[in-house]
Amino acid sequence: MDQNIYVKMESISKNFGTVKANDNINLTVKKGEIHALLGENGAGKSTLMNMLSGFYKPDSGSIYIHGEPVKFDSPKDSIKKGIGMIHQHYKLVEAMTAVQNITLGQKGSFFLSEKKSKNKIKKVAESYGLKINYDKKVYEMSIGEKQATEIIKVLYQGADILIMDEPTAVLTPQETKKLFEILKNMAREGCSIIIITHKLHEVMEISHKVTVLRKGQTIKTLETEKTNSKELTDLMVGRAVDLSIDRPEVEIGEEILKIENLTAEDVDKVEVLKNVSFNLRKGEILGVAGVAGSGQKELCEAIAGLYKIKKGKILYENEDIVGLSPRDIIHKGISMSFIPEDRLGMGLVASMDMVDNYLLKEQHKQKGIFIKRKPVKEKCNNMISKLEIQTPGTSHPVKQLSGGNIQKVLIGREIDTNPHVLITAYAVRGLDIASSHTIYDLLNEQKKKDVGILFIGEDLDVLLKLCDRIMVLSSGRVTGIVSAKETTKEKIGLLMSDEINTEVLAV
Repeated sequence: MDQNIYVKMESISKNFGTVKANDNINLTVKKGEIHALLGENGAGKSTLMNMLSGFYKPDSGSIYIHGEPVKFDSPKDSIKKGIGMIHQHYKLVEAMTAVQNITLGQKGSFFLSEKKSKNKIKKVAESYGLKINYDKKVYEMSIGEKQATEIIKVLYQGADILIMDEPTAVLTPQETKKLFEILKNMAREGCSIIIITHKLHEVMEISHKVTVLRKGQTIKTLETEKTNSKELTDLMVGRAVDLSIDRPEVEIGEEILKIENLTAEDVDKVEVLKNVSFNLRKGEILGVAGVAGSGQKELCEAIAGLYKIKKGKILYENEDIVGLSPRDIIHKGISMSFIPEDRLGMGLVASMDMVDNYLLKEQHKQKGIFIKRKPVKEKCNNMISKLEIQTPGTSHPVKQLSGGNIQKVLIGREIDTNPHVLITAYAVRGLDIASSHTIYDLLNEQKKKDVGILFIGEDLDVLLKLCDRIMVLSSGRVTGIVSAKETTKEKIGLLMSDEINTEVLAV
């Protein structure tokens, strides 16, 4: 086998019960190559990489590393062969320094002095252009510093094959730029890098080759310079898809929601919202940007009456609703479709079917002592058709649906309540491209109906195209509110990292 081929996976299959996660997948990655693994959620990307990194065993197929056939019984076996995987959620000990995390569990590290360890780590890091504060504790680090620490850790272990799962999901644009420079340096030094992603513009910018997966199968491997975003999208989805996001010109109405100096604390008395102030107008989509954990979740829950407020006002049509119950807030026309990572923990009742979950919002509107299920069932069937929800029927428990379909049920229910204010947090997380654009269209429909929409999102490109204004949260406070038409991704990135004077960028 060609010695320049670092990874070769042939006819890899993996089943989970009756679900075929991987079906005869093939992947080849060469020395010095940045190879993007592209596909929608559920396409089989993570499953494939979990087999390459020793977390799963393939049911059939062969894996070759540096030309040798391998069988991994655990992640340790994979690490020994020079494979390092960096997950979306970093596996670092918060109370330890960078040096302590990097050497943790390494053979012989107990006998090395910290000074010698640091010198060895520096040598590895500098050869790839990586820079961190080695004495800094993880809980003091930015997201970018944590990621750099993880990369150095796998390089210190001797990895020359790096797997990165959605590496830019929680990074600012500036941190993303730095990461790409590091990855290019690593490739030049002979490392092979596999990036799991769904962000097409990043695939086009960073990769040499891209392999597209769909429904657990290899669709095609292409040279990045010979393809484009449109072709890749069509291959991912299996049909032609329009990637444009509309921002309909709607006359912005009067103020419907005003937040004044909102402050809230967590159970440890740490302020998670710090004097947050902004307004929302009818017919406006106000986007909210910020790295994970900047206060987005707490803001949603505070407005919906689910999070205790220390001080401040939430004015809905000039009436302060602080202290009202969630039911009272809903009665006033504020609908919340907060979609947390645990979709079934807050949004829907897992054991209930679609009709019963809709009735949770509908039953208080019904008159008489008997609940009428038939009209709600008709609504559910319409929503199944409109959002292309994959379900055996309206009587099927929602817990047995895929994450993306659960999300469609939740946001479909919220939009169907005809709210005056709609709060959507991560509305398209877990959805494929076509379904995401369906949600954008639904939000624009609400906008045309004079609904004020608070749209909390992760993808800055989407925020810039969909929203009228964008508010940035950093460490629980507003660092700027800007016009989406007049700002740039770089400016928002600086606000996310709290580097611009907020007064200059308030509109």
